Amino acid sequence: MGNATGEGAGRPRAGEILKEMAITVWYLRAILIGLLLLFVLLTIGMYYWGAPVETANRTPSQLGETVYFCAITALTIGYGDVVPTSSFGRIDAACLGLIGVVFTGLIVAAAVRGVQEAAHRAQRTA
Repeated sequence: MGNATGEGAGRPRAGEILKEMAITVWYLRAILIGLLLLFVLLTIGMYYWGAPVETANRTPSQLGETVYFCAITALTIGYGDVVPTSSFGRIDAACLGLIGVVFTGLIVAAAVRGVQEAAHRAQRTA
């Protein structure tokens, strides 16, 4: 029905979009892996020198809670239930936030490029 009226002509499918996005992510793999490694290093640094503390009972955070804090910070959510108490920890948290913004931006850019490339390819074949 959509083909007879011309509706949907040139519209990319989800699989094509994901394929184009995966190609873009593949080209960005070195940058993304570098950001992930930097995240791991900053998380280790936060655990040993950042002095993260749970705000509810003011006790030092365990490794799992520190990883949780770093992930929440990198995603720029920041619940505030775990906070760094040293100067190094605060600088580390700022770097984690910056890494999260850059990482998210790259993934969003790859998704947008995937949509653009798939739409361009669908128009050429229509």
